[in-house]
Amino acid sequence: MLVPIVMHPEGLSVLLTERAAHLRQHAGQIAFPGGRRDADDRTPIDTALREAVEEVGIAPEFVEVLGLMPHYWSGTGYRITPVVALLRPGFTVRSDPTEVAAVFEVPLTFLMDPRHHERRRIRIDDQERDFYAMPFRHEAHQREYFIWGATAAMLRNLYRLLSA
Repeated sequence: MLVPIVMHPEGLSVLLTERAAHLRQHAGQIAFPGGRRDADDRTPIDTALREAVEEVGIAPEFVEVLGLMPHYWSGTGYRITPVVALLRPGFTVRSDPTEVAAVFEVPLTFLMDPRHHERRRIRIDDQERDFYAMPFRHEAHQREYFIWGATAAMLRNLYRLLSA
């Protein structure tokens, strides 16, 4: 899973995707570019770079890997290894419509501000689950993106690492 921090002259942002509505799992959810490891992937970095090309068309020459965050275990049982990277300007986004409905950026300052880290609770099958949410109003897209669950939790982990 790539956590792509885009370097703009006006400041840093995080590139996120909205998963396609027709997908069997996590349809319509906000996510980082990423997915399952292929047999040819030797490391989580290989997986993150390959998936970034496949999902959003970001060529590896624009990516500077900073390092790995601790593994994150999702509520659905997936072990995710977030790969934090800087994206140099000049890349072109070419999303795969079979996987991605939209690609957008959120200012890093917004995501790293704990005032935007909401704690929420949901009841599923008589069980209550707590989760983080970071609703973001994207003015250029004229809509709100609801960042929650594993994506919000990994962003919260990034916040903790950067503020330590």
